[in-house]
Amino acid sequence: AKKMGVKHALMVNSGSSANLLAIFAAGNPLRKNKLKKGDEVIIPVLCWSTSLWPLVQFGLKPVFIDIDPNTLNVNEDDLIKKINSRTKCIFLVNVHGNSCDLFKIRKIAKKKKIILIEDNCESLGSVLKGKRLGNFGLASTTSFFVGHHLSTIEGGSVLTDDKELHDMLMITRAHGWSRNIDSN
Repeated sequence: AKKMGVKHALMVNSGSSANLLAIFAAGNPLRKNKLKKGDEVIIPVLCWSTSLWPLVQFGLKPVFIDIDPNTLNVNEDDLIKKINSRTKCIFLVNVHGNSCDLFKIRKIAKKKKIILIEDNCESLGSVLKGKRLGNFGLASTTSFFVGHHLSTIEGGSVLTDDKELHDMLMITRAHGWSRNIDSN
């Protein structure tokens, strides 16, 4: 958390589980601005299966957006076109240390009250205009699998500045409860 410049980092067994927990915690019924079954989530066509499947498992509707062939990240114009009143989340994938204009996307998401989550499994440590990737939305996920930037052979994490989300991540990771959360 300290290295990445966030308040909370929760370790999990894989980046795949990090994506799953981030989506399910963002949909916790106790959250005010939460994901609900049937909500639309914008996701790039170029992603790993474990970026997509948590959306399907939770009952969300993936809305695919095209990519920019030069960066392999989202095509921002297509993303903006696909936002509508049913869009509740943008789940971006930062590919190979690159990203789209996250400052622009974050501004749009904030204005429209859309949850922004970054799958940052392939871009841990990368920086965009002085700000680390993975620090633009409600949460981001990382992977420490052998093929990624920082490898522990297995493992992953979810990063967030949101204390409530962090507590819900801990509860979700522990199958419904945790001794390590604020009693409130």
